[in-house]
Amino acid sequence: MEFNAPAGTNLFDRSKVVGKSTPRIDGPLKTTGTAPYAYERHDVVPNQAYGYVLGSAIAKGRIVSMDTSEARAAPGVLAVVAAPETKPVGKGMQNNAPLFGGSEIAHYHQAIACVVAETFEQARAATALIRTRYERADGAFDLAHAAPGAPLAEGQGGKPDRETMGDFDAAFAAASVKLDARYTTPDESHAMMEPHATIAAWEGDRLTLWTSNQMINWAKESMGKILGIDPEKIRVDSPYVGGGFGGKLFIRADAVLAALGSKAAGRPVKVALQRPLMANNTTHRHATIQRIRIGAERDGRITAIAHENWSGNLNGEDGENGTRQTPKLYAGANRLIANYIATLDLPEGNAMRAPGEAPGHLALEVAMDELAEKLGIDPIELRIRNEPRTVPANPSQRFSDRNLVRCLREGAERFGWSSRQARPGQVRDGRWLVGMGVAAGYRGAPTGKSAARVRLEAGGRIIVETDMTDIGTGTYTIIAQTAAETMGVPLDHVAVVLGDSRHPVSSGSGGQWGAASSTAGVYAACVNLRRAIGQKLGFDGDSATFENGRIRAGDRTLVLTEAGVISADGEMTYGAFKRDYDVGTYAAHFCEVGVDTYTGETCIRRMLAVCDAGRILNPLSARSQVIGAMVMSAGATLMEELAVDKRFGFFVNHDLAGYEVPVHADIPHQECIFLDTLDPIVSPMKAKGVGELGICGPGAAVANAIYNATGVRVRDYPITLDKHLAKLPRVA
Repeated sequence: MEFNAPAGTNLFDRSKVVGKSTPRIDGPLKTTGTAPYAYERHDVVPNQAYGYVLGSAIAKGRIVSMDTSEARAAPGVLAVVAAPETKPVGKGMQNNAPLFGGSEIAHYHQAIACVVAETFEQARAATALIRTRYERADGAFDLAHAAPGAPLAEGQGGKPDRETMGDFDAAFAAASVKLDARYTTPDESHAMMEPHATIAAWEGDRLTLWTSNQMINWAKESMGKILGIDPEKIRVDSPYVGGGFGGKLFIRADAVLAALGSKAAGRPVKVALQRPLMANNTTHRHATIQRIRIGAERDGRITAIAHENWSGNLNGEDGENGTRQTPKLYAGANRLIANYIATLDLPEGNAMRAPGEAPGHLALEVAMDELAEKLGIDPIELRIRNEPRTVPANPSQRFSDRNLVRCLREGAERFGWSSRQARPGQVRDGRWLVGMGVAAGYRGAPTGKSAARVRLEAGGRIIVETDMTDIGTGTYTIIAQTAAETMGVPLDHVAVVLGDSRHPVSSGSGGQWGAASSTAGVYAACVNLRRAIGQKLGFDGDSATFENGRIRAGDRTLVLTEAGVISADGEMTYGAFKRDYDVGTYAAHFCEVGVDTYTGETCIRRMLAVCDAGRILNPLSARSQVIGAMVMSAGATLMEELAVDKRFGFFVNHDLAGYEVPVHADIPHQECIFLDTLDPIVSPMKAKGVGELGICGPGAAVANAIYNATGVRVRDYPITLDKHLAKLPRVA
């Protein structure tokens, strides 16, 4: 089924199930500990052995020798798979270095061996017996040092990633008010609760992976490429993912080594990356250096805007483009966007929740706050004055639906913005300096081809099968809601089976495309099932009404179960009409903080997000998505940083003892409001997703609130107390 034109009203606009706050179907399984996560799937295949991964002790160079004899002779050991003895396995999708094999070392903690044993403890003990000699090489580990000479990144069509409109230099020089500021964001870890984990088993030349992965079909194709086998001989199964945030979009070393270890041992093998390996062995969010220049007239109208971004990565590929939101948010006739990428020998940077936009908002939305102060204009009013009619960087392109101004105004009223003191450092509560901050948020709302199979069983139960994943976002529930609404059955009459590559290929989970795309695919399958039922029973399935387990077709009323057992596949694709539109999601984020004048400690007092994201399929789980993203953004602003050892090229704080993340007590009160908007361009569901919108902007609101409280502007994240303590005004 191809979605080709804006839809009018449809059955979802009068919905009884879709759009209603619904507890998660998978909730009882997760709260009782019975949801089968990858490493815990003891019953999927018998006789599982344990693999333990050894990571490189250098960041760049080569392995001179590796002695595995003691490890092989250790109690319980079944096999040792060693890098020098194995030719490098090919790159999979989006891997900037081989995940295993060969003597060349590309980054610290790159997997160089896997010991397979009868027990986990035996595998771990034997791994410690491997003796490795290295020849260390010099590497580039400092972004600040590498950035000045970094070339432009590769943009669309292989062209250098630099876009201009008008004459930025002339307009900026002529502007009445100018801002020229530099911001930095650090490397960050996904730090998901569930580690990367896989159980692998071979049956002849066929491989099954029970793993933790966001994109099932990508995983299947990638493993085929890495192992040099037909992807159709690989099954990937991942019904529950205990957090990914983009870190599980692509196959990683756990899956590769479980597969190789299983082949070597002749038994199923399970591998979970130990927590200290996850920061350096897997992927992370790249650090950025961002320069923003804005020129404006005295009335606040922006006449010139430039955003330049520097990041680094292995092989100089796939950086963190912090400029992504800037072409979409604010008007301005003269523009410059440029993205540079340096070659670094640090562990691989790759997608992390709202890649590009998350750190980009930390710069752009603080720059807007600084500009508002220079102009003497309220920060909300400045944003409203620069609201564009069409896409700023592409005036021929329209917005599908955009309600950012409404988000800002309704948020200001709800948050009590009128009580904010424009002059910083004026509000005190005992020893605390108190301030408010605001930021706008933008995140694109892409949709992709997605398919599903829907089956009606004899008792009237509906079964939905698709390889879509649930990464903690409530996918089981919104897919069940979609099927229940379309087929006219109660929610408890729908069963959803996810994450298995034997089922139709979905969009997968990532990039904020999952909810809108996967539910549209389920809708397409349900429409085909309605048509198949109509053909079988003699009515037009498109015009009939399916409701409460019954079908009204003209003057006939039938019971759904009269159709017997019948199934249909369906796939949603999209026509070229969407090229004329920018389909995005928008938010206004507000924050109030207190800063202790004696210790410099920042305490978030309350946060508010007002979101414009089309139809909200399940407000209950959508709220969880947004407030979780707000916490994540606050962490990026106040505490999260992978500290780089610039001598030896690794992240020092590579565990949850040293890598700090927010906890409940850090953020006592959060509120989330969804506008009652529908976007007819995005899909038949008119829903756009919120999973990444929630992290785009709240961190900047925190930073702006800190400035409003203290009068001290910190542009290097995270804003830890040592960066402003000495400058804080003292309370007498």
